[in-house]
Amino acid sequence: MSQYISVFDMLKIGVGPSSSHTLGPWRAAQQWIHKLKGQQLFKKLDRIQVDLYGSLSLTGKGHATDLAILLGLSDADPEYIPIEDIFIIVERINIQEEIYFKGGKIIPFYKNSIVFNREFLPFHANGITFRGFSNEEEISIETYFSIGGGFIVQENDTLEDDIEINKKNFPYPINRAIQLEEYCEKENLLISDIVFKNELELRSAEEIDHELKRIWDTMVESMYLGCHTSGTLPGGLNVKRRAFDTHQKLIKDTSYTNPEEWITAIRSSEVKFREILKWVSCLALSVNEVNASLGRVVTAPTNGSAGVIPAVLMYYMVIENHEADFSHVKRFLLTAGEIGSIFKKNATISAAMGGCQAEIGVSSAMAAAALTEMLGGSVAQCLSAAEIAMEHHLGMTCDPIGGLVQVPCIERNSMGAIKAIHAAEIALETNPKECLVSLDKVIDTMWETAKDMNKNYKETSEGGLAVTVRLADC
Repeated sequence: MSQYISVFDMLKIGVGPSSSHTLGPWRAAQQWIHKLKGQQLFKKLDRIQVDLYGSLSLTGKGHATDLAILLGLSDADPEYIPIEDIFIIVERINIQEEIYFKGGKIIPFYKNSIVFNREFLPFHANGITFRGFSNEEEISIETYFSIGGGFIVQENDTLEDDIEINKKNFPYPINRAIQLEEYCEKENLLISDIVFKNELELRSAEEIDHELKRIWDTMVESMYLGCHTSGTLPGGLNVKRRAFDTHQKLIKDTSYTNPEEWITAIRSSEVKFREILKWVSCLALSVNEVNASLGRVVTAPTNGSAGVIPAVLMYYMVIENHEADFSHVKRFLLTAGEIGSIFKKNATISAAMGGCQAEIGVSSAMAAAALTEMLGGSVAQCLSAAEIAMEHHLGMTCDPIGGLVQVPCIERNSMGAIKAIHAAEIALETNPKECLVSLDKVIDTMWETAKDMNKNYKETSEGGLAVTVRLADC
């Protein structure tokens, strides 16, 4: 029996640049401190050591894993912390070599308190071990694994504390795409309708709307911020922010004062094929430029792929349907979230396990299915769109230069968004019964591809562009 994965698990508000390497370790550090407090060990704690393994170690510096650990141990919340406070907290810890905990406790934390180990732990490529000491006696050791999308687990975790998918807990238990299609056909409902009914088992309709609105607002804010911020990205590659210049050329001299007026302004802009391509690209780039600078974005399903879904949803709102409102946003996000959850249950959304096909590929499939529903496609066409989008991302490697979520990651969001739109259009002109490849089959293929892929191409920066283009070349 599979675990139920909510839309709000797949679409989480957090801080960049990486859901698996930043948000996951951040949450793991928080969870460990909370566990120590529950075990009455926190008061005894006087020294901490953190060991990073595998991909977390190999690309940890570029992905700000070390910063995330400092913030998590400090119990800052990635969903709500003011972005400017991040650098204040990190700088204070690095200078004073102490962590200040809530309640006044202070523990020394030196630069060598975080150890980068190249070896991989057997359970997952992203391993992190926290060790707590009292008078040099080890009083706690816990290992967590960041499995993508901000999800963290421990090796001995079971489903006992999770909600299982079954008829008792949910009206429409879904593990595979074929089940989702069967429910929709039987009940004559859209994908978003089925997902909403399942979500009602966990939250009220008002809570669902509130959280989806908060997610969309965060997406809009990240696009808006990215389009209005110039300069270069941090990290040493000196990557120029491109969304700013592209946006200026597209928006021209239109005036507006806030994101809502901005959306109206975009709707009134010139609509030609090249301009549409530029807008979609600009919006996707803008989100991931914010992500690369430790800004706040929505994991969709990961931080590295955070720009695809906002760009495609905005495309629908400013190009396809100028009357679109929150009801359309809601349907889009519900559908996208469910497609993502099916990928996570049957394959992976972690680049450390499956390469970039697991991030950009999945996000493109999520967006393609959601857009197809918005454009009036059948449920079968929605699933076909997701399959088409993923099919043309199969085998995509994860090879970030310098371990930074910048090159080629940012551009890949633009390409993933365009592919999602194209996949939706192909699906809308296709009879799904004539398709040779189902969504479930392409998910299975993606997982087999992930297992066959050389580890150098799984977010280790030991292959591909990360090797042929060195920091020294930039």
